[in-house]
Amino acid sequence: MNPRYPIYIPSKGRAEKCLTAKFLDAEGVPFLLVVEPQEAEAYTAQFGSRRVVSLPFSNLGLGSIPARNWIKDHSTKFGHERHWQLDDNIRQMWRRIDGIKLPCESGPAFAAVEDFADRYENVAIAGMNYYMFAPNRRPMPPFYINVHIYSCALVLNSFSHRWRGIYNDDTDICLLVLADGWCTVSFNQFLAEKQQTMKMKGGNTAELYKGDGRLKMARALERVWPGVVETKRRFKRPQHVIKDA
Repeated sequence: MNPRYPIYIPSKGRAEKCLTAKFLDAEGVPFLLVVEPQEAEAYTAQFGSRRVVSLPFSNLGLGSIPARNWIKDHSTKFGHERHWQLDDNIRQMWRRIDGIKLPCESGPAFAAVEDFADRYENVAIAGMNYYMFAPNRRPMPPFYINVHIYSCALVLNSFSHRWRGIYNDDTDICLLVLADGWCTVSFNQFLAEKQQTMKMKGGNTAELYKGDGRLKMARALERVWPGVVETKRRFKRPQHVIKDA
């Protein structure tokens, strides 16, 4: 069983270590790598030309924002109701059964999230929670409603909002759709295990996160969402925090 909506993986500087593409390839799940033109040849050498799409721009200095908006437009152009956007540093998928995390095939996991989202008219973004946020034996509901969707998102093409800014684009787009009356759904039954942000070379690590990248990320979101987001120190580092309604 594979997902019926297309999977896009925006990637930069990680042709030889694109973890997401590698595990999807091993499982036979179709995907498209979305890369800048100067890197298309390197990605094609690793994953084949049918899996690589070249962007019409490069080195804009805006992180993944232009690629994410291009992906949504590309999916819409080809008539898809939704599409997946996956970060390029995901290792594998897991499923919680009786409170225990077990490795699972990603195809059925994607399909299950799609089936759920398609039951409703107001789900703008759905996806898998992080592996690290679901400890074994901790009681958790099957999903959370109206929360941040990280790194592994099923996006509805019909909402009008665009990714913007540079930092914390996933949090910002979720806040935009929630403010507009849409819903988001984060699944705890299916989990994405990924490399920690800023711990893997390539991507936007060197381009955007020089110096105190964590503080830059938090402050940028706080400026865009005053009264909604505040910067605090959590996990021994600066972190944005969404205030309770």
